[in-house]
Amino acid sequence: MKKYIKYINTLSEMKTFLLLWLTQSFSGLGSAMTSYALVIWSYTQKGSALMTALLMVSSYAPYVLFSIFAGALSDRWNKKVIMLVCDTVAALTTVIMLFLLHGGALQIWHLYLINGVNGLMNTVQQPASEVATTRILPKKYYQRVGGLRYFSSSLNSIMTPIIATAILGIAGMDAIVAFDLFTFVIAFVTLAFGIRIPKSETVEEKKEKLLEAVKTGVTYLKRERGIFDLILFLAAINLVASVYDAAFPAMMLSRNGGSEKVLGLVNAVIGITTFSGSILASFMKKPKSRVRVICNCLLFSMSTENFLLALGRTPLVWCIGGFLGWIAIPLMSTNLDAILRFRVPEQMQGRVYSVRNSLQFFTIPIGYFLGGFLVDWVFEPIMAGQSAESILVKVFGTGKGSGAALLFFVIAFAGIGVCLYFRRDRHIWELEKG
Repeated sequence: MKKYIKYINTLSEMKTFLLLWLTQSFSGLGSAMTSYALVIWSYTQKGSALMTALLMVSSYAPYVLFSIFAGALSDRWNKKVIMLVCDTVAALTTVIMLFLLHGGALQIWHLYLINGVNGLMNTVQQPASEVATTRILPKKYYQRVGGLRYFSSSLNSIMTPIIATAILGIAGMDAIVAFDLFTFVIAFVTLAFGIRIPKSETVEEKKEKLLEAVKTGVTYLKRERGIFDLILFLAAINLVASVYDAAFPAMMLSRNGGSEKVLGLVNAVIGITTFSGSILASFMKKPKSRVRVICNCLLFSMSTENFLLALGRTPLVWCIGGFLGWIAIPLMSTNLDAILRFRVPEQMQGRVYSVRNSLQFFTIPIGYFLGGFLVDWVFEPIMAGQSAESILVKVFGTGKGSGAALLFFVIAFAGIGVCLYFRRDRHIWELEKG
């Protein structure tokens, strides 16, 4: 009975966050389905890993370039209004894309431009969302936020390839976009009329000039060396991970044994895995060492999945790789999120998170471009030039996609090296004292 009452109290205390989280996650599913369909469309149009990877480059470039200013603006503006406006602009770009597709005028450069606009909106929205979460959620539930976010992200990963593939086959892109817009309306109405985001108890940040606010965020990170080095650690991991992301669809769609169904299957397994891991992370007690958990989870991920993707020849092996690579990531994210929320003052979070975003994520567009370039211009040509008796052919196979497999083998060692290097950083370990 006591446990039942405890759960009721927990739900009551978290109800505002849960309502926001559920509706925003539902909207995220619609957006993910549209993005998934467009990745398949772009690759079938061009057959180029680089051209497809540039879709993500165009999304992240504005995010990296303008994040450092977006957080300062976010701290000064109404958080709800920011989120509503950004969601609306993103929905309008989806409608524009559909009109272009119907008119037979859709080109891949249109998608780059649309993704750029959406990336800019996300740049402003993300720090506003982070601060809004901090304000509506009691501190004792901070550790659960990361787990719940991975819960929704992983559930979307499961559902996106399944639902998107089915809807594309039955009703086409129109139905995908219609579902996307439906989820947008649900999220918009809920946020506009059902969510109250408290105002900050401090108003001093509103008096700061924009450049002064940006400087405040930069100065804070210079002073908090542990957080700064932790951000650099994640930036290096993101570089490796984005090379992976650029090469992944190219290998799944073109390698012997791969196809659109296999791509969807492996993505679904990754989604189920992160879904399961997020449930565990949401209910696990605070670890003795959050830093150790972060380091160990990333090292385990980098030491497993890339090797199995590189050396595997069947969907089963690739699915096992996806499971091993992603099972620990929600736990890492949960503890990373908790460290930042506990260490960074609430009135500083918008500015600090925005600087964090620029530093931590600037490697993502670089990695996507690098991954696409390496697949198309380096590793695929290398494998195409090998003789049948070559050791590389025996290990990684032949045909299109074998070069992407070789690239996965290389980035496995890069990821392990990054983890071992930052594991020795004493400033990161000093975060345990906080």
